[in-house]
Amino acid sequence: MTAATGAPGGAPGTPARRGVRMSDVAREVGVSAQTVSRVANGAPGVGEPTRRVVVEAMQRLGYRPNSAARALKSGRFRSIGVLLFTLSTVGNVRTLDGILASAATAGYGITVVPVQQHTQEEVSGAFSRLTELAVDAVVVVMEVQLLDTMTVLLPPGVPVVVVDSDAGSRYPVVDTDQADGTRQAVRHLLDLGHATVWHVAGPQDSFAAGTRAGAWAETLRAAGREVPPPLVGDWSSTSGYEAGRRLARETRCTAVFSANDQMALGVMRALREAGRRVPEDVSVVGFDDLPDAGDYAPPLTTVHQDFHEVGRLCVELALRQVADGAAPPGTTLVPTRLVVRASTAPPPAP
Repeated sequence: MTAATGAPGGAPGTPARRGVRMSDVAREVGVSAQTVSRVANGAPGVGEPTRRVVVEAMQRLGYRPNSAARALKSGRFRSIGVLLFTLSTVGNVRTLDGILASAATAGYGITVVPVQQHTQEEVSGAFSRLTELAVDAVVVVMEVQLLDTMTVLLPPGVPVVVVDSDAGSRYPVVDTDQADGTRQAVRHLLDLGHATVWHVAGPQDSFAAGTRAGAWAETLRAAGREVPPPLVGDWSSTSGYEAGRRLARETRCTAVFSANDQMALGVMRALREAGRRVPEDVSVVGFDDLPDAGDYAPPLTTVHQDFHEVGRLCVELALRQVADGAAPPGTTLVPTRLVVRASTAPPPAP
């Protein structure tokens, strides 16, 4: 445990000696060790004046409750592990932020272990490291299609929740309603009068990108419209810029659906440099609704994802498994909504 920061019976700020025990706090305050234990564990049955005096004594003496001992006694470590494939995407960062906030509200800490390679060995090793670090449950934030293709299996024995995956037949999964958000975006452009919608897709190994690309094509087919060949990016604005340069040469292109806001930003830059105005000549829609999407030039029409709600549901499902011992597999979808701004308009007159 962390070294103590005070000395039993000493003045505040006195250098600590190691090994301050619960009995030292009890003796300092003149209460039983059981009372100190109740305060340390947040248990009921202690009056507010006594609780305050005990907490002050803990701080003065530098007492730190032994979480490992508490875990052995209660069977809980009050910690959630997060298996993370990348922090290079805004979605993963914001989902992790939602997990952190919700775990803190529930009184749980977070341990993050990155996965460097998308292999069974790497995932199993990272999973083992998390369990060795004493976590009650694991949230797997997927970026690539591994669990859903049976490429990787998670070791049993620890409650698991998965983000963005088609593995709902085997695990509890939390996902944004990618398909419905895409349908909203494409229908918005078609309703404005565009003959069809071009697409800048995310990486081919991304579950979210694949879902959005599939829903884009299906929506166009259902409307009886041409499905142009998609352009594939890597989520970055640079890849969106390269796709936008190609789209700028497509004279029939009057509407673009980008699989995320960052690529949409690159698309708009490329169109502007080619002399094609947004939205007068080409309408652009993104996906994510980043905090600065309304500050793009022009402000970006985009699909809003509630990353905080995704994180909250992950923690809720993880703790439900911890409490009940199990949770049925299945996918929980978080709704999306289209935020219409100034980057979309009817197509130019022929």
